Amino acid sequence: METSELEIIKKIHEIFRTRNLRLSLAESCTAGLISHKITSLPGASDFFDSSIICYSAESKIKLLGVKKSILKKHGTISEEAARAMAEGIRMKTKTDFALSVTGNLGPNPIEDKKTGLLFMAVSFENGTESKGLIFDGAREEIKLAASMAALEFLHEVVSLWG
Repeated sequence: METSELEIIKKIHEIFRTRNLRLSLAESCTAGLISHKITSLPGASDFFDSSIICYSAESKIKLLGVKKSILKKHGTISEEAARAMAEGIRMKTKTDFALSVTGNLGPNPIEDKKTGLLFMAVSFENGTESKGLIFDGAREEIKLAASMAALEFLHEVVSLWG
């Protein structure tokens, strides 16, 4: 694990533990990598509640309660889907914060959306923050970059709103 990655994970651990907050995740394209990173340090069980890997559209609907109409109108790789995923997992787990990630790791376009397109969202009591990013590189490089960007985004939102 790189130093910058380790530092952001340490910061997430610290802020969640000191503020007595709980976290849940809904991962699509990162397929559990963010959960792995969070749990790579001891003490994650103090704040990390659960994670759902919802790779398919069907799992997003069944497990997270994402509305079919959102996926039909905007697609599984969309800011709207990321927001619905984060809100769905937070409501199911009753955690303080929930992070979701959805995107296209490649190598081919999905839903007419180019490789490297990623959306993430953080849901919390006061609302949901979201953003989209585009990464270049091979599939595994995009997956790693996406997980790091999502961790940084989570830290940013929790620092402002937690």
